[in-house]
Amino acid sequence: MTARLDRLEKMDLVARRPNPDDRRGTLVHLTDAGIDLIERALPDHIANQAKLTACLSEAELQKLSGLLEKLLHYASSK
Repeated sequence: MTARLDRLEKMDLVARRPNPDDRRGTLVHLTDAGIDLIERALPDHIANQAKLTACLSEAELQKLSGLLEKLLHYASSK
């Protein structure tokens, strides 16, 4: 994670600052350039997701959504 954040910071896409509530932590936020990049990339990303899931029925999309939510919950608990 540190190496990725280092690269993003060198590209001026994110900035770090000390966490005022926890001296051990660091807060990371998008810079204006990072927000601009996300805003430009998002429409293509959403369109690509739509293409990838076009073959799925509504029931399959709901099942996929539930499975992805389960994965996210599991990953965030580690």
